[in-house]
Amino acid sequence: MTKTTHTFCRICESLCGLEVSVTNGKITEIMPDKAHIATAGYACVKGLKQHEIYNSPDRLKYPLKKVNGTFQRISWDQALHEIGEKVKGIQKTYSKDSVGLYVGTAAGFGVLHPVFAQGFMTGLGSKSIFSSASQDCSNKFAVSQQLYGFPFTLTFPDIENTECLIIVGANPVISKWSFLQVVNPLKKLRAIADRGGKIFTVDPRKTETAKAAGEHVFIRPNTDVFFYLSFLHELLAINAIDTDKIKNYMTGFESLEALVEIWTPEKTAAVTKIPAIKLKAMVKAYANAKGAALYCSTGVNMGSNGSLAFWLQEVINAVSGNLDKKGGTLVGKGVMDFVKFGVKNGVLMKNDRSRVGDFKMVNDTLPGGILADEILTPGKEQIRAMFITGGNPLLTMANSERLKTAFKTLDILVCLDIFPGETCSIADYILPCTDPMQRPDLPFIFPLMLGLQSKPYLQATKAMIAPDGEQRDEASIYLDLARACNTSIFGAVLAQRFFDFLKRIHSVRKGKKLASLPQETLLNGLLRLTGQRSFNYLLKHPHGYQRKSHQENSFLDKRIVTSDGKMHLAPEVLIKASKGLHEAFQKELDGMDVLKLITKRAVTTHNSWTHNYERFVADNSTNYLYIHPKDAQANGLKDRQMADVSTAIATVRLPVKFLKDLMPGTVALPHGWGHQHSELKIASKTKGVNVNLLAADGPENLESVSGMAQLTGIPVKVKPATGSQKSSWSGL
Repeated sequence: MTKTTHTFCRICESLCGLEVSVTNGKITEIMPDKAHIATAGYACVKGLKQHEIYNSPDRLKYPLKKVNGTFQRISWDQALHEIGEKVKGIQKTYSKDSVGLYVGTAAGFGVLHPVFAQGFMTGLGSKSIFSSASQDCSNKFAVSQQLYGFPFTLTFPDIENTECLIIVGANPVISKWSFLQVVNPLKKLRAIADRGGKIFTVDPRKTETAKAAGEHVFIRPNTDVFFYLSFLHELLAINAIDTDKIKNYMTGFESLEALVEIWTPEKTAAVTKIPAIKLKAMVKAYANAKGAALYCSTGVNMGSNGSLAFWLQEVINAVSGNLDKKGGTLVGKGVMDFVKFGVKNGVLMKNDRSRVGDFKMVNDTLPGGILADEILTPGKEQIRAMFITGGNPLLTMANSERLKTAFKTLDILVCLDIFPGETCSIADYILPCTDPMQRPDLPFIFPLMLGLQSKPYLQATKAMIAPDGEQRDEASIYLDLARACNTSIFGAVLAQRFFDFLKRIHSVRKGKKLASLPQETLLNGLLRLTGQRSFNYLLKHPHGYQRKSHQENSFLDKRIVTSDGKMHLAPEVLIKASKGLHEAFQKELDGMDVLKLITKRAVTTHNSWTHNYERFVADNSTNYLYIHPKDAQANGLKDRQMADVSTAIATVRLPVKFLKDLMPGTVALPHGWGHQHSELKIASKTKGVNVNLLAADGPENLESVSGMAQLTGIPVKVKPATGSQKSSWSGL
C-alpha cells in the first residue's frame, strides 16, 4: 500500500515543499508540492532524489568502533560507555576545554540537533566548539554583532519589491539564496527584470545568475572590498544619502567619510578591473531606485577581507536610506524576539577567546582555521578529543591534509553521521544518525526564529519513515553522551533528569527498542512557548501556514540592541582592521599578473555529500580546473590536459576545461571533491581533488575580525602536469 504525504526539504535554506510517497515503509518517490504556500511546486533535483541518496548501501545503521584498523559493529551501550570513560579521563588529565566539537552545515538544518550538541558541550564545560560557519559566513555574524549588537541580526534584500539589486560574489540560481529562503531564485530574478528593475551581478565568472537576468560586471577575485569602498565614495560624492536616517538612527558617519575619501572609482579600478564609468553607472542606478539593495555571499565572505567588505555593504544599504525600507533591505521577525532572548541570556554572545591566536568567539564558536593548531599545540587546554557532528571537515576546511594529521594524533575521534565520509574514515567511533526523512521537524532557526523568508510561513512535518537498523536522532545521542560523560545536558541536572524521563516514557509508549526523545513533543513545546499554536495545528496545514508579511520601518529605533540602540556605522574593531587596506591594495597591484583561484558549484552537488549517488556523477566523475582559453594558451595548456595547480601550501593535479565565462586571470575549481580516502563505494571511485588542500590555515592566515580562512581569490600557479604524483596532492 502506498501512502502519500507532505513534508519539506532540509538540504538547504529553500525548504522546498515536497510530496512523498511511501510504500511498505520505504520512500518510493518524491515530487514537488504544487500546493505549497511558498514553493508552489518548485524543488531542485537534489531534493527530489534525496531518498535514493539516503538509501545507499553505504548508509550507516549501527555504531562502529575501529579495532586494529577495521570498523566493527558494537552496541550503543558499549559505544556510549567507552566514549564516556575516555572523555572523563581526558578532562581529568588535561582540562575541560580538551574536548572539542565541530558542527557542520547539516546540523544547522534541523531544530533540535544544534541545540542539544551545544547543550552537551555546555555540560562538559568546554568552549572548544568549531563550526562550518567559519569557512563561509562568520564574517556576517561578526559584523552584525558590531553594527546591530547581535550576530543573528541579519538583513536581506526585499526582492519582491526592489527596483535595483546588486549581487556580489553570489550565484543564487545554483546555490540558492544564502541565509534567506527564496524559492525558485531564477523566477524571482526574472520578475525583477520584468517589472523594470535593474540587476547587476558582480562576479569573476559570468554565472548562471548573471545569465538569467540583468547585467554582468566582471571583478578581479578578492578585490570586493575595494569595489565597496569606491561605491560608498561615489554615493557620498553624489550626495545620495539619507541624512535624517543617519542622524536619528546611526552613529559614526564622519569616520566613514574619512575612510573612503581616497578610494575613488578611478583608483580602485586598477585592481578590481571595473571601469570607473561602469561603477558610477551602478551607483547612479542604485541611488535613483525607490528601493535598492546590495547583497553578497560566499564569493565575498571567503576572501581575505570578507568582514570589511560585508561591513561596507551594510553601511551603504543603511546610509543610502535603503535599510528598513520597502524594496531595500529588511530585518525579519521570527516566532519570538530571538535577539532580545539572546542578549538577555547571553546566547551566541560569549566573549571567550581562543588559546591559539587569541581570536574572539563568533556565535559561541572558534575559528576552524586554528583547529589543527589547537590539537597540535602542547598545553593544558590542548584538544585531545573531538566530536564531529553533521559535517566533514577533512574536505571542507583549509589545509585539510594538515587537519587530517592533527586528527590522527587525538586520543579519541567520534563522528555522528549518516555516511562514512572522509572524516569518519579515521574516526575511533562512528555513531549512526537519522536523516531528515526519518525525523519530525520545524523550519530551522533562521526562518523559525529570525523570519529569514521572502514569504514568511510556518510548517511542521512528521517523520516520513522509521529509522533503519539502530540509527538515532542527534538530540537523543547527545543526551545519552552527557550522562555517559558524567555530566548533564546544558550543565543542568534538572534538565538531564527531565529529558531522561521524557525519553523513557516516550520509548515505553511507542515500544521502541532504542530509547529516544519525543521530538514532536519538544517541537510542540517550542511552538506553544512562542505563541504559535501547536505542532498538530501546523500538521493540519500540510502545505504551510502563512505568517504576517515583512514590514518596512520595523527595525531602526526598535530592534537594534547596541548600547545606545543605534546602528554603529564605524565600530572600532572594523576601523582598526581597515588600516591594512593600503597594504592589501598594493599587494593586489603587485600581483596583477598572477592567476586567482575561485570555487564553483554545480546543480547536482551540495558541499561534499552528493557525490555518492551514481546518477549525479555518472557523466562527471571528477572536478576540473576551469580556465579561460587565453590563460590556458599563456600557460601552455590544452583543453582536458592534466595540470598541476599550486599554492605555497600544496599542489593538486586534475584536468583542465576551457571556460570563456571566466574573467581572464581567473581559474575556477569546484569544491566538495576528493573522496578517494572515504568508505563510500561510489564517491571513492571518483577522480576529483579537494580544492581546500590549497588553502592556508593557522592563526597568521586568518582574517582578524571573523577568524575566517581565505578560501577564494587565492593566488595560484598553473602548469602542465609533468612526472608522476603518488596522490592527488603534494606539499611544496
